[in-house]
Amino acid sequence: MLTSLIYPEPGQLTTAFDTQLATGVVSTNIFDGLMSYDAGGQPVPSLATSWQTSPDGKTLTFHLRHGVKWHDGVALTSADVRYSALHVWKEVHPRGRVTFAELQDVKTPDPFTAVFLFAHPSPVVMSVLNAMEAPVLPAHLYEGTNVLTNPYNQKPVGTGPFMFEKWQHGDYVVLKRNPAYWDTGKPYLDKLIFRIIPDSGARAAMLESGEAQYAPHSLIALQDLQRLKGENLKVETRGYAWSSPFLTLEINLRNPVLKDLKVRQALAHAIDRDGLVKLIWFGLGKPATGPVPSSVSQFYTPDVTRYAFDPAAADKLLDEAGYPRKANGVRFTLREDYMPFNNFDRSAQFIKQNLKRVGIDVIIRAQDVAGHLRSVYGTYDYDIDVAQFSSFLDPQVGVDRILWSKAIKPGVPFANASGYTNAVVDQAIEASQIEGDSTKRIAEFHTLQKQTMLDLPMLPLMELHQFTVYSAKLHGVNTNVDGAFSSLKGAWLNQ
Repeated sequence: MLTSLIYPEPGQLTTAFDTQLATGVVSTNIFDGLMSYDAGGQPVPSLATSWQTSPDGKTLTFHLRHGVKWHDGVALTSADVRYSALHVWKEVHPRGRVTFAELQDVKTPDPFTAVFLFAHPSPVVMSVLNAMEAPVLPAHLYEGTNVLTNPYNQKPVGTGPFMFEKWQHGDYVVLKRNPAYWDTGKPYLDKLIFRIIPDSGARAAMLESGEAQYAPHSLIALQDLQRLKGENLKVETRGYAWSSPFLTLEINLRNPVLKDLKVRQALAHAIDRDGLVKLIWFGLGKPATGPVPSSVSQFYTPDVTRYAFDPAAADKLLDEAGYPRKANGVRFTLREDYMPFNNFDRSAQFIKQNLKRVGIDVIIRAQDVAGHLRSVYGTYDYDIDVAQFSSFLDPQVGVDRILWSKAIKPGVPFANASGYTNAVVDQAIEASQIEGDSTKRIAEFHTLQKQTMLDLPMLPLMELHQFTVYSAKLHGVNTNVDGAFSSLKGAWLNQ
C-alpha cells in the first residue's frame, strides 16, 4: 500500500475536462491514454500498440491493443476511442478544444482500428495522447449523457492499473490493484491512498514520519526541501518536461500606462530574474528568455531580444515615457495579483521590491482562486499578475492561448489576459496550427518568440523545475518526460 499526498481536492476524478494536477495524480492511475512518452519525449505504446500518419498528414491511424477490459469487464474497442476523441477531448477538454480543432471524424473499420481524419495536418496531436491529457473514457457509460455531470466522474471506470474503491470527500481517495491489467504483472502495489492535506507543513511532517511516501507536483514548501532531503526522503525534478512549466508576469495592455512599450521594457530591466530563481525559488529553475521554455528544445530559440537586469536602464526608460519621480520618489502605482499557490506570494513580494527601486509603487492583492480567476481572466480588473503556465512538448498546446488574439475570451481562464493583438504573432500561430512540414512549423514558433519579446505583452520570468518528494523505500518512480503525469504501475515499496 502506498499513500500519496494531493491538494487541492479534485472536483471529480477524470482529467477529461478538469486538468487540475491533483485530479491528474488520481486519474492517470485509473485511465490510460493511447500512448505515453519516453525520456526523450518520443511516443511509446499504451492502449495503441502502433500508429501511422498519411503522407499528407491528415489521416492518423491507431491500432489498438487486444484483450483490454474496462474495470467493469466490458472490452475496450475503437468505439471508445471515437467517442472520447469527438465528444470529450474535442468538445469539453479545456485545451483539447484547440489541439483537436482540426479533427473532423474518427472512423472505426473494426474494433481495434481508429482512423483520425483531420481537415489540415495536426502534428500537435501526437504530443497530447497520454492518460493525463487525453484519457480514453468508456463509451458504454458516457455516450448519450452529459460528460460534465456523468456520475461515473465520481466513481470512475477505466482501463488503468488501479480501480476506484472509495472517495471520502475532504479526506482521501482509495484505489485498488486491477488484477486484469493489460501490462502483465503490473501494478506491483495492492492499493493507493491519496490523502487530501491542505497544509504544507502537515504534508512535510507526514513524509518525514513515513505516514505518506509520495508527494508529486511541488507540494512541499521550498524552504523545507533541504531539510527533508536525505537518507529517508528523495527529491526528484525529472518527470515534468512534458508540461515544461514557466513563471511569467502577465501585463494588462488595457492599462494606459502599461500600454506604453517603454514602460514594459522598463519592467523587464527592473526585475532581477536571477535573484528570483536563487532567492525565492531556491535554485529550482532558470531565468526564462521567452514564452517557449528551453526544455522544449525542438521549438525553442535563444535568438530573441534580451532584457538584462539593469535598474538604471529602467529608470531612463520610465523618464523617457513621461513618468518622472514625484517628490516622494514614486512615478505611478500598479496593482499586482498572483496565483494563490505555493511560493507565488513570495515571488510577488520580490517583484514589488524590484519595482520600488525604479520608482514604481506596487500594491499586492491576495485573493482566493475564484477571485483571482475572475479579476484576471473575467473582468480584466488587474495591472500585473504573477502566473504559471505550461508550454507542453508542443507550444501549440500551452503557449498559443496566452498570445493569440482569438484566445481573448472574458471568463476563460489562462487565455490571453493581456489583451495582446499582433498580426505577425497571429499569423505565426495560425500557420503553425495547420503546417505539416516540421521545419516550417518550427520557424513559425521562432517568429512568435522573437516578436513577443519585442512587444512584451507578458514578461517570461523563469522556467520552473517542479519536484516530487518520495520515500527512499519507494522504487520505480517514473522519470520519463511525463512521469509525474503518469500512473504508479511500475512503483513498489521496500518494507
